[in-house]
Amino acid sequence: MKVTPAILASAAALAFTSTACADDDIKVLPAHQTNNPWFTEAVATIEAQPKLAGNKKAKNVILFVGDGMGVSTVTAARILEGQMKGMQGEENQLSFDMFPFTGMAKTYNVDAQTPDSAGTMTAMMTGVKTDVGVIGVDENIVRGDCSTVAGNELVTALELAEIAGMSTGVVSTARITHATPAATYSSSADRNWEDISDMPAEAVAAGCVDIAAQLVGFETLLKSRYPTASKVNGIEVVMGGGRRHFLPKDAAFNSLDAVSSTEGDRTDGRDLTAEWKAAYPNGTYVFDQAGFDAIDPARTERVFGLFNESHMQYEADRGNDIAGEPSLSAMTTKAIDVLDNNKKGFFLMVESGRIDHGHHAGSAYNALTDTIEFAKAVQAAVASVDMSETLILVTADHSHVFTIAGYPKRGNPILGKVVRVGAETPALAKDGLPYTTLGYTNGRGFRDLGNETNADATYGLPNVNGRVDLTAVDTEISGFHQETMVPLSSETHAGEDVAVYGQGPGAHLVSGTNEQNIVFHVMDRAANLEEKAADALDD
Repeated sequence: MKVTPAILASAAALAFTSTACADDDIKVLPAHQTNNPWFTEAVATIEAQPKLAGNKKAKNVILFVGDGMGVSTVTAARILEGQMKGMQGEENQLSFDMFPFTGMAKTYNVDAQTPDSAGTMTAMMTGVKTDVGVIGVDENIVRGDCSTVAGNELVTALELAEIAGMSTGVVSTARITHATPAATYSSSADRNWEDISDMPAEAVAAGCVDIAAQLVGFETLLKSRYPTASKVNGIEVVMGGGRRHFLPKDAAFNSLDAVSSTEGDRTDGRDLTAEWKAAYPNGTYVFDQAGFDAIDPARTERVFGLFNESHMQYEADRGNDIAGEPSLSAMTTKAIDVLDNNKKGFFLMVESGRIDHGHHAGSAYNALTDTIEFAKAVQAAVASVDMSETLILVTADHSHVFTIAGYPKRGNPILGKVVRVGAETPALAKDGLPYTTLGYTNGRGFRDLGNETNADATYGLPNVNGRVDLTAVDTEISGFHQETMVPLSSETHAGEDVAVYGQGPGAHLVSGTNEQNIVFHVMDRAANLEEKAADALDD
């Protein structure tokens, strides 16, 4: 990779001291990570699991994260998909419902009962729980304080895979610099530092590096921390949204499908897409459906796809994208087809980021249709790999205040009004008004936007909280947003446990109710990620 002054500055800013050394017992993970109580307790939990006779190791690891996909979301999406198939719905199964192993993960952050995606994804990727709003660092960080990053950085499962010589990939329908995908490859004192324009001047002056720059400089940064890591060659597949964080704040750099008059946000003049193309001349940069379709996985060394200036479209709204966007299942299949060219195997993280955004907007329709597409992506992965050598984990980072209630009869439309057993007309509440099966505890409240398929349209409207007469309202239409009682600018996360589904070598380790950081340790144990990385450094 071509080393630029900016990248050298980035490497210096992220100076990292690992326990890697020249003796016979090479350690890849830093001592403050392996000695962290969250880490050591998870190791003990894994050690206590029964050993399966003849259990082979995983060559490949795929982690699927449905952002905000709590248990109620899974249940409602299962029913909706079933009803879309012409079934009553409840008897349907999503692809990952059929995985043989299931456990629960406790999602709280170190400093928060109800978590955010930065802390939860950091836990899953590093084996260490941490605070709200920070990425790739332990709880000794002070959010927003650049000076507290050094010495508290954590190594991720993706980084271990890179050091080991495996291929790596990150796919998301959110901005690729958003908290969940960012936690696979970066360290940051604040999840919002997606590009340099998002950072306070003192953080920039202190040498902290924005998340987008860390992504493009990933190979050089990792090699600066592990000088003997000869097999590190950069992330092979990156696909998602968030193009604005990679382009200068200058209309001359607008993409052909730019929505804003000036697409880019960067105030340092750097065009990170150009820097990536210069660093990887054999790579393929794409921004639209046509470019995506033209990728030949058998002949493509690496892919950098940025399909929207911000988040990608909701699945239901994808057809309205100016230049076209691939679906999550299509990106998953393409990513696997590129990554599996490596005989050493691969590590891939796939996030459905817009499930979370649908819930925040109070739109069950968008959250559930994105969950259904997420399930299709999981099924596509299962069909694309050899499951005897691939561990697939499916989970969520957190839940939402999303409920299924009201005693509807079997087969009642999940997006509809409650009709009780034996009745033909909607039930009425004590206020004399009908009510829906699905609802939110808080948020922006009721919307009747007709055939609108973009849930974010709600943000241009005032809150409508409390009860509304739904008698003449079609609650099953895409533009309907459920009622809520607590008025907030956006619906919030919830704090209950989320499910972890597993299939493939090592999947039995997800059983039981565990701290969320167990996910890292399951992947590490199943695929020997740390051991392979140490062997690569030793070589």
